[in-house]
Formats: sequence, C-alpha cells, structure tokens
Amino acid sequence: MPSDPNAPQPNADLLDPAAQAVTQALSARLVGDIQASAGWVSFEHWMQRALYEPGLGYYSGPLRKFGIAGDFTTAPELTPLFAACLARQVSQWFEHTEPVVVEFGAGSGELAAGLIESLHALGTPAHRYFIVDVSGSLRERQRETLARLPAQWAQSVHWLDRLPDRIDGVVLGNELLDAMPVRLFECEGPSVSEVGVGLDASGGFALQTREAGSALRQAASALQPFFEGALNYRSEIGLQAQAWVRTVGEVLVRGALLLLDYGFPAREYYHPQRSQGTLMAHRRHRAHPDVLADPGLQDVTAHVDFSAIAQAGSAAGLDLLGYTSQARFLINCGLLESLTQFAQDASRTVDGVRQLGAVQTLLSEAEMGELFKVIALGRGLPDTAIGFAQGDRRGAL
Repeated sequence: MPSDPNAPQPNADLLDPAAQAVTQALSARLVGDIQASAGWVSFEHWMQRALYEPGLGYYSGPLRKFGIAGDFTTAPELTPLFAACLARQVSQWFEHTEPVVVEFGAGSGELAAGLIESLHALGTPAHRYFIVDVSGSLRERQRETLARLPAQWAQSVHWLDRLPDRIDGVVLGNELLDAMPVRLFECEGPSVSEVGVGLDASGGFALQTREAGSALRQAASALQPFFEGALNYRSEIGLQAQAWVRTVGEVLVRGALLLLDYGFPAREYYHPQRSQGTLMAHRRHRAHPDVLADPGLQDVTAHVDFSAIAQAGSAAGLDLLGYTSQARFLINCGLLESLTQFAQDASRTVDGVRQLGAVQTLLSEAEMGELFKVIALGRGLPDTAIGFAQGDRRGAL
C-alpha cells in the first residue's frame, strides 16, 4: 500500500480516548478468549476478532481506515483511471453474462462509484451493483461516496450481508484476500507447529507455538519442498481465502471472479529466504511487523498465495482466465491510452500532476505495479480477457 510522507504519525491516535476505548474493550475480549482456551488461541482466531469483531474490530468498528486521514490508500482512491481500466474488462465480460457486479469489501466506495460511471460511459451499464460488506461504518461511507453519482445510477446499488445464492455476472475483490485471517505455522526440519497467541508474563499478547493439528500439518508439509533446507521457517496459509474462493465458485453459475491484491505464486511466497512470512500491520500510512499491537486500531494483513487461489478455483470447477501483474493488467486495459488523453490537460493543473503521480504508483515496479497481481477465474466465458492479452503469467502458478 503506498505511503504518504505527509500522513499522521503512527502513534497519533494513541491520545484519542475513543480509539483507546476500542482497543481496550477488544483486548479484554481477546484476553478472555485466550484464558478460556487454556492460554492459547490460533492466530486465525485472533486475527478474525481483531479485524471483524462487531463494533470493535478494525474493519467493523467506527474508526476511519482509508485515505489520507486513515491508515492506507487503495488504488481506486489514487486515480479514477484505475476504475476506468477495470470497467473495460468488466464490459467485455458483460458480453457473455448478465450486467451485474458483486463487489466484496468495497472500502470507501471509490471503486464502485468509478466502475458505475465508467461502465455508463462505455455504454454497458451494470443493471445491478451489489456490495457485500460487514462493516456498518464502511457502508455509510460507501453511501456518501456513491451519492455523487446521478440518482438513477445510484439506484442500481444494493447492499448485502452475505454471498448471494446464485451469481450471473462479475465478482470483484480489490485488496480483499489479504485481510482474510490466516493460519501461522512454523517448521523445524520435518516438525510442524502452529503459531498462535497467548499471554506473556506481563499479560500482553505474545506469539506462542503449539503442536499443529492434522489439517494444518498436512497443508504445511505440502509446502515444505519450496523452503527445504531453511531453519526455523515461519509463514502463513490462507485457508479462509481458499475456502471463500471455493464458495464463490459454487454459486457462480456464469461469469468471472476478478481479484487484485499483493502476493506471489507459491514458489515465490514460500521461498527459503522469506523465512518469517509476510504478516504486516498497517497504521497511519506506515507498515510495521508488530501485528499484535493495539487490536482494533491497525490493519493486519498477509500476502496472497495466488497458486492456492487458482487451485481453490479449480476445485470449484472454475476456469483460470489469467494471472499477471497489476501494471500489465492495467496497461492491457488501456491505461496508457487514457493517460495520454488525460495528460493533455494534466500538466496545467495541480490535480493533473497528482493524477500523473498516481498512475506512476500503480505501474511502478518499486510500488504497486509488480507487487500487486491480478487473477481471474470464471465459468462459461471465453478465454479472451483483454486484461491478460499480453504478459499472462498463469504458467507460473
């Protein structure tokens, strides 16, 4: 996630009484969980509650997450050209599906607003745009964002509490999978342990290991050839993300699942040199490794194993329609052509210069262009997605 040098400092909210009340209440519940579970809970359990505990979790609570005043900025908030590129891909798929979009974890609503506007400009509007989001505070922000659209366009948007029973259309998830709770494992030779959360001598949260159960042991053992020879190797497995993809695949009767996130194929994800995994916390536009600090006040994420996502889709009967870098996907979807048109006026305005800088962030290998990947899975669609016309890396999965 791109950082902002002018953003508030990481500890700026420590003096906020409302923020402190949130983390104190959530911490008390997590301590209760640990004490009720013989002094240890899985990291997956801890992360689930830290992010999604009703009214207190990072994503389900009232604190601001996105934008300059929040903890990170996502691609749709950087420039409207991002949504315009995705709209071209969605529009192509609409030739073979119902004109319906289902977006999971819509954040601030900028992607939804941009997609709706761009799809209308392309002459292929979404007749219905569903947003699935568990956060009441984020729903309100999404409504505020979408209020800028013409009323007749905004009427196509509907909020859902859960996955629909049947989907014919396009399912979107931008920076969705990285926020799904993960299991942590540790390998020392052939031995596999699970890393969870307990309490240290002072009563604070601490990572602690226990013997791994059969399911985690089997999953971790299957990955060991990638990091063979590494000592005290620790990493994570996104079992929830894999299960979510399989579930979407079961209800997707026709259409595409388009996912954008930061991550790697398995052989890069579980490289021997990545011996401490990818877990990070994000707070006030700074990334740091203390994922157990101040639950409810910071985002906790792990990179995505796109090989596992592709396998989960295949298990649900979905076809792999493409996998590539975000930079290549956006270029394939016409970003440079759009930028050329935009740049005619951009150099003469402050906002224009900012937009040009945002595009650089989206494409740069040093920022989002290479770290972020795009994968598409589908059913009943031709394998001709424009976003993967060049630079398709599905063979790396």
